[in-house]
Amino acid sequence: MAAVAARGAMRAVRVFEFGGPEVLRLQADVPIPAPKDTQVLIKVHACGVNPVETYIRSGNYARIPALPYTPGSDVAGVIESVGEGVTAFKKGDRVFTSATLSGGYADYAVAEANTVFPLSDKLNFSQGAAIAIPYFTAYRALFLKGHAKAGESVLIHGASGGVGIAACQIARAYGLKVLGTAGTEEGMNIVLRNGAHQAFNHREANYLDKIKEYTKMQGVNIIVEMLSNVNLAADLHLLSHAGRVMVVGCRGPIEINPRDTMNKESSIIGVGRFLETEEERRECAKAVLDGMESGWLKPVVGPEYPLQEVAKAHEDIIHSTGARGKMVLLP
Repeated sequence: MAAVAARGAMRAVRVFEFGGPEVLRLQADVPIPAPKDTQVLIKVHACGVNPVETYIRSGNYARIPALPYTPGSDVAGVIESVGEGVTAFKKGDRVFTSATLSGGYADYAVAEANTVFPLSDKLNFSQGAAIAIPYFTAYRALFLKGHAKAGESVLIHGASGGVGIAACQIARAYGLKVLGTAGTEEGMNIVLRNGAHQAFNHREANYLDKIKEYTKMQGVNIIVEMLSNVNLAADLHLLSHAGRVMVVGCRGPIEINPRDTMNKESSIIGVGRFLETEEERRECAKAVLDGMESGWLKPVVGPEYPLQEVAKAHEDIIHSTGARGKMVLLP
């Protein structure tokens, strides 16, 4: 590695055409990017893997990059160098970022300094790579778009993955009544250990009835939905009056009856992190950094893969039987 870096080259995953996991190609001679004025270069120790990266790779997404590109956005690592205009960071600082410019599936990544944040010594690099997209997305869904308030109830539908666990921890810390679903016994235990008051197995035939019974048929105020193409129609029946479904994840179309929104004057709200403003990013970052400081933010790391097994990681994140924390690549 040191010899490669000395030549100004690094390993990085490159995508030259859209398609299945097999289009992810690990190359050893990719130039190390140089940070411009307001940017930093991060030596990547861990990079989060997100379902959205598989949609982008397949070409089935609203925003697709120019080819070739390196996937990955939320990395954790150590500052290697900084641009001339950067004063907030210096070489050697432990950091995480919410958005690399050059791609995170690599030995080094460049990011704008305003998307980079200090990584607490309480957390390791794999946990650092599990912060940005999960916690910023969860906070955005709950508070910036869902207007959640202490005392309200929230159902996190698919709560054992990265965003789900983040949503459980945040909602519990902010005083909500937290319900979560998972597809395995292990997943349900993870959900309960991370802030949920009650967990349900979404593979059980009657789990929706159990949720309704638990809420005494009053419904929940907010649903954070990870798989809306499967669950959205049912979600509308689980809401309270003026309840809202926050659509965080979707893998295709679904048919719903709009009358179900009229019956309760409920809302379906899409959540897209790429639309966040600078002000919103700062609010998310403040909540996350406060959570790190006060101790409730504890990312749960799931399967870890070396960079050369990136195709398997992309296969598993879509087809595994049940999420168990945040999936991470280790360069």
